[in-house]
Amino acid sequence: MYFLGIDLGSSSVKVALVAHTTGKSIAVVQEPEKEMSIFSSKKGWAEQSPEGWWNHVCNGIKKIKKKCQIPENEILGIGIAYQMHGLVLIDEQGKTLRKSIIWCDSRAVDIGNKAYHEIGEQVCDTHLLNSPGNFTASKLRWIKENEPTTYSKIAKFMLPGDYIAYRFTDKVNTTISGLSEGTFWDFKEDNISKTLLDYYEIPSHFIPETVATYTHQGNLSKSGAKESGLKEGTPILYRAGDQPNNALSLNVLHPGEIAATGGTSGVVYAVTDNLSVKESSRVNNFAHVNYQKGTVKNIGKLLCINGAGIQYRWLLNILGVTSYQEMNKLASQVAIGADGVCLIPFGNGAERMLNNQDIGSRIVNLDFNRHTKAHICRAALEGIAFSFVYGIEILVSDGIKARAIRAGNDNLFRSGIFASTIASLIGQDIEIYDTTGAIGAARACILSEKGYETFSAYVKNDYVMTHKPEKERQHFEIAYLNWKKELEFILNQ
Repeated sequence: MYFLGIDLGSSSVKVALVAHTTGKSIAVVQEPEKEMSIFSSKKGWAEQSPEGWWNHVCNGIKKIKKKCQIPENEILGIGIAYQMHGLVLIDEQGKTLRKSIIWCDSRAVDIGNKAYHEIGEQVCDTHLLNSPGNFTASKLRWIKENEPTTYSKIAKFMLPGDYIAYRFTDKVNTTISGLSEGTFWDFKEDNISKTLLDYYEIPSHFIPETVATYTHQGNLSKSGAKESGLKEGTPILYRAGDQPNNALSLNVLHPGEIAATGGTSGVVYAVTDNLSVKESSRVNNFAHVNYQKGTVKNIGKLLCINGAGIQYRWLLNILGVTSYQEMNKLASQVAIGADGVCLIPFGNGAERMLNNQDIGSRIVNLDFNRHTKAHICRAALEGIAFSFVYGIEILVSDGIKARAIRAGNDNLFRSGIFASTIASLIGQDIEIYDTTGAIGAARACILSEKGYETFSAYVKNDYVMTHKPEKERQHFEIAYLNWKKELEFILNQ
């Protein structure tokens, strides 16, 4: 018997099967093979079709069933992870009213910034733990101001994962974690934010019923079963945004635990039970997957680094090397500090942790008589690692006390240089696990039945290795200080 996990991203949908009793990963498939389309009719806009998401989910389920030759009656439950902060609107008949405004759409930034100042920065920081910024609530207000005909037809709004669950079950509901990622949750009152609803003039009946993150959230309806190829009555047992889910996938559930991701962009996600916020302009704060109203107040502090793996991929494309492994080998031929070469990796748009400045990527201190592409490879790995350390320092200033750091076995963390640079500078081991968001979402189905101990045992089976701090830290510290000086010079121009 099996659990099925769905990870709805903005580029693809991944579907995973895991064994019910052991949590062992059976298979993971991706749909579509090429990236999903993002519609951008104006600069800064980004939209996707919710119906398109559902079609890819259904195709992915059929693909994995065929690949594994597993009948639908052997799938005991479904877990859903999804791209955060999106807005889906449906009418009274349950039909979508427009394309979804997704996470990277920036049209509502000014609306959110205005709300932050007019509601009051202290109120937002102590109650919402965030500026309303570009999150779901601000996008909904944008609809009210700019598409009044559409707004007048709204029955409910949903987040992307809520929509997928709705298509499975014909039930509209959401989670506290989901509401918090849209800035609809008041952490001080431990309830939906009346202050935000009143300010944005959003009626409370737009908000779906709230269910727990892992519980029996609904059963597959006749239509949901027919379209997906699963058995009618199969339960939805878990739902969470992609970053909280990635943390869960790495068994990051308790205060002091940190999940790191080194993909195209980098993410440092730290769990705390402290509601104090000092860095709301640079760090996002959401209810973690195990937040429970009235009892467990675990918060996920999310710090994003846009210029991470995309920098290394850019170098791969222009340096005439064949693989990341070759780049890592070249980098290993150069000593710590790359002989003075510094790479500032922020070339993928404005960086929130740099107060939304867009400073670009820069390579500095090149000497054409000494430096080679090996130095550039080393400087790139170190520069991206330094940006992670810089972000962790921001989290520490926001009250995080790290006691465990775990990361997926993705491109950047496969590099010993990258991982040991971070470990050495922060003085912490970094544990590497071979898992994915879709696998984590599938395994999370067990939480409603057997709890954390069983889930933690699943994750321990994915352990790959530990990167430990180097004994001689001073060379890393000198290189990092040089990098910070270059960054601060750019920021102060």
